[in-house]
Amino acid sequence: MKQRLRMRMDINRPQDYVQSFCSKLALSTKTTQKVYEIIKDATAKELVDGKSPTGVTAAAIYIACQLERQIRTQLEISTVSNVTEVTIRNRYKELCKALDIELDV
Repeated sequence: MKQRLRMRMDINRPQDYVQSFCSKLALSTKTTQKVYEIIKDATAKELVDGKSPTGVTAAAIYIACQLERQIRTQLEISTVSNVTEVTIRNRYKELCKALDIELDV
């Protein structure tokens, strides 16, 4: 249908949500940069394909917060990102395993 109408659909990427979510969570620049790095690595390994971009972003934020000791709970991130805590938990475990990141959670 979009081809017939010659419409262009923009696809949202996890990077598109980082600044907004991190700002609402009052995260430092260092933590925000870490989120971008995690998403970049995940994208390079094709871990974001077929996943909700907000879910991937929320999980990357959770990981970055843990790594940078700027703790935010899954509930806080869930509220800002409108992603369930279960999704955050599942995505962060997938990302940690695939990217060889160890968290002390």
